[in-house]
Amino acid sequence: MNKKWTMPKLSIVIIAIAFLWIKTVVSYYASFSINIENVMQAIILFINPLSFLLLIFGVALFIKKEKNRNLYVIITSAVLTIILFSNMVFYRFFNDFITLPVLFQTNNFGDLGGSALENIYWTDALYFLDIIVLIAIAKMKPSFVAFKETTKINRRAYFLVTIATFFFNLGLAETERPQLLTRTFDREMLVKNIGLNNYHLYDIYLQSKQSAQRALADSSELVDVNNYVEAKSIEPASDLHGIAEGKNLIVVKLESTQNFVINNEMNGEVITPFLNSLTEDEDTIYLDNFYHQTEQGKTSDSEFILDNSLYPLGRGAVFFTHSGNEYHTLTDSLNKEGYFTSAMHANNKSFWNRDIVYENFGYDRFYSLPDYTVGEGEAVNWGMKDIPFLQQSVEHMKEMEKPFYSKLITLTNHHPFYLDEEDKFIDEYDSNSGTLNRYFQTVRYTDEAIKEFFTSLKEAGIYEDSVIVMYGDHYGISENHNVAMSQYMDKEITPFESAQLQRVPFFVHVPGSGIGGETNHSLAGQVDLKPTIQNLLGVESDKSIQFGQDIFSEENDNFVILRDGRFITEDLVWAGETCWDKETGEATDTELCAPFIERANEELAYNDEIIYGDLLRFYDPENGRLLEEDVTIEE
Repeated sequence: MNKKWTMPKLSIVIIAIAFLWIKTVVSYYASFSINIENVMQAIILFINPLSFLLLIFGVALFIKKEKNRNLYVIITSAVLTIILFSNMVFYRFFNDFITLPVLFQTNNFGDLGGSALENIYWTDALYFLDIIVLIAIAKMKPSFVAFKETTKINRRAYFLVTIATFFFNLGLAETERPQLLTRTFDREMLVKNIGLNNYHLYDIYLQSKQSAQRALADSSELVDVNNYVEAKSIEPASDLHGIAEGKNLIVVKLESTQNFVINNEMNGEVITPFLNSLTEDEDTIYLDNFYHQTEQGKTSDSEFILDNSLYPLGRGAVFFTHSGNEYHTLTDSLNKEGYFTSAMHANNKSFWNRDIVYENFGYDRFYSLPDYTVGEGEAVNWGMKDIPFLQQSVEHMKEMEKPFYSKLITLTNHHPFYLDEEDKFIDEYDSNSGTLNRYFQTVRYTDEAIKEFFTSLKEAGIYEDSVIVMYGDHYGISENHNVAMSQYMDKEITPFESAQLQRVPFFVHVPGSGIGGETNHSLAGQVDLKPTIQNLLGVESDKSIQFGQDIFSEENDNFVILRDGRFITEDLVWAGETCWDKETGEATDTELCAPFIERANEELAYNDEIIYGDLLRFYDPENGRLLEEDVTIEE
């Protein structure tokens, strides 16, 4: 007589793996918006969570007691779900994945509450249902689940499958994307090919490797870096040299302001009327091809770039990871010229580690939240609304020694872009994205704040003796809102268009100078701010190591590198692993971009060597000499 076939029992380990595998793959498509270009990439994306899950849950097979084994499975499932969920929320806000340095920025998290809650949906609770199911299985012990200890033979077979799965995944990934693990700046590509959890393991490896880099660094590493910087050095614009000499320097960071709002309308309403007027002002230079170059540090990255003419890091925020490094800053150079230097931001002084970094950069004074009076109805997001903040900042400027340098950071135009009714000067947009809809209102508010700021400077008698530099610090609308942006711009947001959306406005206003009157189309990035400002002020540049060039020099090479590896030239754009013709916006021969790809990678690599190795501690910017060897670096 034939025996009746019965379905083999499932292990709680296999059930937990299946749950996490399914919800990780679902999150790839539903929450991370990972772009799939072919069938091979879809296969890789499907299998890449498996090897890590097999490994981490395989530990349970060595736990003899059933109760402890079940507890390990449940706790592991919960921890991995929290990691997945945290990445989902982070990605919705930053369009990026969490790195280990970001986790060290915990003193920022309390102030990020509003933005985080905006990116948590009630449907996210579904991602935690499997934890409840696993707990129920462990307690109820249904007949279809086996709870007995795994045999040694089965354990061996299990881990052979685990190893085979890992190498199969890695082999497919390397075939699809050669030299994958060298592309650490492209986190989405890493996640797409090796999986979210394996990416985090690789991130931990990178962090430990880079932490050791400073201890092992020596001055010889600066030679190649300096030779590269010297080769791209140019003469600054002679016609603008010293045009603002002796004047106060006021730098205003326009929070989350992108260039597409300038000289533009939303449903027939002008978005930035005052900034628009500056684009035609005879005393203002306005650039419409100026790019932000920030990464995970966002506003703090833009501050780092301004002061150092270096790029930020591809992982984490330099303000946290390398706040104690030796730097040769714009602030220090102005201190030597007799300027009183200050930073002004109506927020907690420790946010982004500013209190530590500003002291290291050489600022004489940091005006933070306690230095401002936040009246009823004047609080917003993490601090103070722009109009009262800028007005009170002018009052502080009246008391400063002259000349002074003040860096001001606006705040109202910050995600999630909420405003009180009395502060709304235009209506919301009508797309499927609440974020984009509200964005136009907060940008309009900031524009009004800048208008009143100029008026306050004039009334205080500061305006005529000042040069005012304003620029957007980073994007406000991430690629997660491309559908809504397509509606507003009335065209598809391709990788090419996305790169163009990284442009932020840049203004230089020198009262009575007659330097402007029409839009300047020079191609530049935030890394060019330091040398440009120094030339305008007539500050003789030292021999500090920096990657920027004077924006207005005829010798400027018109080449902008974004921190994520994208770049823009006069004719080409490299984005989405595709070379684009800048004039037509169509894909073109990749070979045209090849030499620029090599240069961009080289420059970013040199930049990272400087920061990770703290190499500027070996260098004297006054005469361009290695401190330890007392010889010129070229030798």
